[in-house]
Amino acid sequence: MPSFDTVSELDSHELTNAVDQANRELTQRFDFKDTGASFTLNEKESTVQLKAPAEFQLRQMMDILTQRLGKRGIEAKCMEKKDPVTNLAEARQDVILRHGIDQDTGKKLQKMIKDSKLKVQAQIAGDKLRVTGK
Repeated sequence: MPSFDTVSELDSHELTNAVDQANRELTQRFDFKDTGASFTLNEKESTVQLKAPAEFQLRQMMDILTQRLGKRGIEAKCMEKKDPVTNLAEARQDVILRHGIDQDTGKKLQKMIKDSKLKVQAQIAGDKLRVTGK
């Protein structure tokens, strides 16, 4: 019986390259020179931490990161942006990169497949949605 899996995965190598390119762009831009702004990637937790002297620079950095991820084939929809944390010295913001299909999204997809009246079966298996049929 033929089947296929619907999966949302992040390529960690492309993620690393995108963050490296974003850091390189920060060192080359005039408005970020010698400010100490940086992107820090935590691969185990799939998070990127943005650090800048001011909150408005965090928004500029978010645009840079989104562009670099997009050019590397990582969709901007997988980014979950946390609220910025500011103090007198610096501003920080965490971005969580989600991968896999969560239970709620999997159930919505499963319901859409059943409502389409196709002769297939959909089942959620971990962070995947498997569709089988004749």
